[in-house]
Amino acid sequence: MSSSSSQVSKGNILIVDDTPANLELLNTILTRAGYDVCVAVDGTTGLEGARYGQPDLILLDIMMPGMNGYDVCRHLKKDDTTRHIPVIFISALDDALDKVRAFTVGGTDYISKPFQFKEVLARVQNQLTIRDLQQQLRDRNARLQQEIHDRTVAEAEVRQLNEQLEQRVAQRTAELESANRKLEREILERKRAQEQLMYMALHDALTGLPNRVLLMEQLDKALELTRTSPTYKFAVLFIDCDRFKVVNDSLGHLAGDRLLSLISHRLELCLRPVDTLFRLGGDEFTILLDNIDSIDDAIATAETIQAQLMSPFHVDGHEVFIGASIGIVLGTAAYERSEHVLRDADAAMYCAKDLGKGRYRVFDTGMHVRAVNFLQLETDLRRALEREEFRVHYQPIVDLRSGKIAGFEALVRWLHPERGLVSPVRFIPAAEETGLIVPIGAWVLRQACSQLHEWHQRFPHARHLTIAVNISVKQFAQTDLLEQIDLILEETKLNGKFLKLEITESTIVGNYKAAKAILEELRNRRIQLSIDDFGTGYSSLSHLHRLPVDMLKIDRSFVDPIDDDSDEREIVQAIVTLAHSLNMTVIAEGVETAVHVAQLRTLGCEFGQGYYFSKPLDCEGCTETIANNPQW
Repeated sequence: MSSSSSQVSKGNILIVDDTPANLELLNTILTRAGYDVCVAVDGTTGLEGARYGQPDLILLDIMMPGMNGYDVCRHLKKDDTTRHIPVIFISALDDALDKVRAFTVGGTDYISKPFQFKEVLARVQNQLTIRDLQQQLRDRNARLQQEIHDRTVAEAEVRQLNEQLEQRVAQRTAELESANRKLEREILERKRAQEQLMYMALHDALTGLPNRVLLMEQLDKALELTRTSPTYKFAVLFIDCDRFKVVNDSLGHLAGDRLLSLISHRLELCLRPVDTLFRLGGDEFTILLDNIDSIDDAIATAETIQAQLMSPFHVDGHEVFIGASIGIVLGTAAYERSEHVLRDADAAMYCAKDLGKGRYRVFDTGMHVRAVNFLQLETDLRRALEREEFRVHYQPIVDLRSGKIAGFEALVRWLHPERGLVSPVRFIPAAEETGLIVPIGAWVLRQACSQLHEWHQRFPHARHLTIAVNISVKQFAQTDLLEQIDLILEETKLNGKFLKLEITESTIVGNYKAAKAILEELRNRRIQLSIDDFGTGYSSLSHLHRLPVDMLKIDRSFVDPIDDDSDEREIVQAIVTLAHSLNMTVIAEGVETAVHVAQLRTLGCEFGQGYYFSKPLDCEGCTETIANNPQW
């Protein structure tokens, strides 16, 4: 499949990806930008397309059935007809080692999913520019060779005609001198072009800092020093900017780029002359601390960086606060490969981020074990999807005024064949980070809708019951979310008015207009909408009243203390008052005691759920509860 326009094409691009949604999205982006696009749905087709189509650039997914992106790139680089085609990897794999591997097999760039439109276009244009410069350099070399040949012929003619054409000697000599000067200029220009290409290959275009390629070279040299000089030590600091995405999404990518430049300048202020700052991409920076005495030197640098970043940045008239999560690893002769140093620094950074951001952590072997365990958890989650190991449990939502069940919240559980029921606290964060929450969430939605429709058909007295299903941030960001929901409702035959979708406040932050448009489409389908865990996120009250939301769900952290804490009661009262003023109802989570129920009724809260009424029930237990309560 290919797309073209009547305008002059900026270049031919081949997209290799097994995900139709990604193919369609990238095709649309690049076609609108003026490129001719061809697509391939697997590695084998992509190789054939590259050999016969000879595209100017290839966008290549890594994780594909059959031949993965790494193997495709290796085949491209072994073939003389395709080895010069630049390859940009596009993948959800965001581990440092995966990115290093992408460059090792011949990739020229790497874009992490979910990708940003402007980033894709900028990186594509950058690689095509480099490719054009290389072609221009080859053409210029050919012209220079021809010029040299012409000069040689001319000199031979001068020698033959010297005796007969003395008057032309001076003229021809002048011509040759002019040609020599031209040749020298072209040689100088060629040298400058080569230097520019080399600089572009080794430095970040935005900040001018050394990039990952130079970092790996410097790490190799540092590791070699640790082997030849037992007293030599170095350290690597892996820095991830906290809250950068929020700033980038709210102020725009150009402001985000300016902020990254300001951050890089501040980081350089924290370094000694022998230290080097690198930008790996996005909001990630790395520092190589050379020839240190101990890990205490690295810790002191990390503390200096965090203190330096505490002061606000001023970007386009906005005062912006940015923190940093820093991973620290001490480089010693125990490391055999430079990518292992970077991997461990990355692992330490994630541990620091897990502590609540704005922290630093020194790598220990336990972090590597946790990283390996996380990888195994991701593998187990993928297998759990394939083997249908997930289950849906249902927790009743009770009308606090009548005491009757008004509906249920669908909660996913994992029945592991060896470990039994795995707590959602253990696997939901991993599912969110890996993107597996998208297929898991779709499966839960389908199961819950199907089950509620079955209860409606089986129990006439239960036809008023609703089902609440959580929609994760990554699910909400899917371009085909509405189509998925329409298909599920059609397949399960459930009337949309009995479905409640719960989203968190973070889903709306930074992308209010897009979120509002989707919520309005859901409202048009008569689907009820709820803000989950209200009060714990970043909701803007100026936006809340304009959103088509039906209810607010009070987080359990506010409900539990209302037994004896007047301050917490006032917070709950404020949320209830706010909701009612916006014509919304209120659900309280974590209702555990009769006092909770009494207090919430007094405060005007309409609905509650928690262990006071019932723990989450499996399908059989929930069916039995419905069957035994015909008074509904």
